[in-house]
Amino acid sequence: MEERIRSLIDRLNAASEAYYGGKREIMTDYEWDAAFDELSRLEAESGLIYPDSPTQRVSEAPPAHSLEERHEFPALSLAKTKDVGELVKWAGGKPVWCSWKEDGLTLVATYENGLLRRLLTRGNGVTGANVTSLAEALHGIPRRIAETGKLVIRGEAVISYADFEAFLLESGEDYANPRNLASGSLSLKDTDEIRRRHIRFVPFTLVYTERDLPGWGQRLSYLDKLGFETVQRESVPDPDMLPQVISRWSDRADKGLSPYPVDGLVITYDDTVYASGGSVTGHHMTRAGLAFKWADESADTVLERVEWSCAASAITPVAVFRPVRLEGTTVTRSTLHNISECRRLGLGGAGTRIRVIKANKIIPKVIGVLEKQGDFTVPAACPVCGGEVSLRLSASGAETLHCLNASCPARQIRRFARFVSKPGMNIDGLSTQTLVRLINLGLVKEYADLYHLSAHADRIRELEGFGERSVSNLLSSVEKSRDVAGKKLLYALNIPLCGPEVAKLLLSRHSLEEIRTLSREGNGEDVFASIDGIGPEKSAAVVRWFRDDSQDAAFRRLLAEVHVSETDKTPAGTLCQGLVFVITGEVTRFRNRAALKALIEAQGGKVTGSVTKKTDYLINNDRSSGSAKNKKAAELGVPVLSEDELIRRFSLQGSEG
Repeated sequence: MEERIRSLIDRLNAASEAYYGGKREIMTDYEWDAAFDELSRLEAESGLIYPDSPTQRVSEAPPAHSLEERHEFPALSLAKTKDVGELVKWAGGKPVWCSWKEDGLTLVATYENGLLRRLLTRGNGVTGANVTSLAEALHGIPRRIAETGKLVIRGEAVISYADFEAFLLESGEDYANPRNLASGSLSLKDTDEIRRRHIRFVPFTLVYTERDLPGWGQRLSYLDKLGFETVQRESVPDPDMLPQVISRWSDRADKGLSPYPVDGLVITYDDTVYASGGSVTGHHMTRAGLAFKWADESADTVLERVEWSCAASAITPVAVFRPVRLEGTTVTRSTLHNISECRRLGLGGAGTRIRVIKANKIIPKVIGVLEKQGDFTVPAACPVCGGEVSLRLSASGAETLHCLNASCPARQIRRFARFVSKPGMNIDGLSTQTLVRLINLGLVKEYADLYHLSAHADRIRELEGFGERSVSNLLSSVEKSRDVAGKKLLYALNIPLCGPEVAKLLLSRHSLEEIRTLSREGNGEDVFASIDGIGPEKSAAVVRWFRDDSQDAAFRRLLAEVHVSETDKTPAGTLCQGLVFVITGEVTRFRNRAALKALIEAQGGKVTGSVTKKTDYLINNDRSSGSAKNKKAAELGVPVLSEDELIRRFSLQGSEG
């Protein structure tokens, strides 16, 4: 028994280091839970507990470049159970709350006098890595809040499945799951790179406050008022109702109704004084909460084939198998992530018997090979373009396959995603994942091909998740996008440095055909550079794009499919007519800066990015800010207005969200 305990500890610790360090996953959650439960049982039977056992500590590796600091309040993990009856017994008749157990990276934020003073990872529960410098790259962690006292907030840094899939498709990088990506991201120093991964901080408890807020629910409601996006939750005044509540939340998880990845539920006492009075067992606070983990439902099936999906140069293996029912849905396919995972599983060819689960009740996952048939083979050419391929080791240490043809349509997924986006052609229903599938089927190689999809409706209906209604909606959206404003089409073309504002400025002076003609035959660089807000660099980028013969030919084929409206809409009003504004800092009366900018422009105003002598007003809710824009406004005598002052002065329509 001692040898088995030691073996389990070593395996779990190695898997934990890889998992929390953002490296390649070497053990599935399913395997981890089974090994952890076995270790816990053996330790209880033998009384033999090693100090480095994962049952005795929180395994969370710190970012390599961050300093370790001691937590003011220990951030220990929760005990877990798969037995609903144990939840009822633990509650002991006291009012509790049920919330998602989100699958991310735990962070602890400390605010003093309204300012963020410190942000730590959970680490080992006693000390954590200081990642305060990365806070600006994370969503949901404001630098300033409307609270003068001290707050200590614990929450989860999470990435939605949609953002996770988009990141993998665009980057070609290899991560097993959103939690793995979130953890690995905090090891980076580049805040711009972290920001594009869309990591959001979701508070799940207010650990400390000087206010009289004895209820856990009260505390989270207060955080909501301060502008945080707290964890979704439900009050359970009578714990005898927990079986029904758990069943209802489990059904929501089955349907993917959580905004972020979840790996269970958390039951928490509403009485925070009572909850803080428990003892510590191992690395668990006995009253801090109890985690409910779903027992993964598995099914055995037969592999029919391995498909190879290409995007952003990475060619990913996908298992296609005989249909099985899991968590109330029929499953027929699962990503295999990379070649290393296929080899770790010992995958064979068609006819191989495999075991499948839906990880966290959402993502289909092959967890084992029961009986191998034939051999697993790696393609010798790109399945999309037939070009040369190469094997590489990813940053996480996994062996991955890549297409070397820079012109491969699958490597241009980011271009196609921008083309169909709302600021572009606004083709609703064409997600990045759907684009990848259409490209891999050979149905889409250039923009104009999107307008021929109706000829392939039968093939699209054969795709998983595409019934008659969804295909009809997709084709309808494509047809609707044929009528497009010139500025949206120009943006959709993916011309370097040509964002919505540049497209709008160019079309305020020239038609699309004039822009093309000047670029290919005239002195376009000088003409475009003379437009206020364009300049030589952006002008040169536009000219280079249209002078590329292949791009110009594709552009002309696209023009044959659409009807372009060259004239911009006239402003809805004149309340800001002729005035130049600059917006900085956080906005509170509007959904975001873009909404405020749109309102000003709709009233005839202009919004620029920097304060100059031409600026009439700087909009900033924080007059005392030491920002460069505030300093420049003071230097030039430019008035600074808050959002409320702007709305009052120009009689604008209230808030936008």
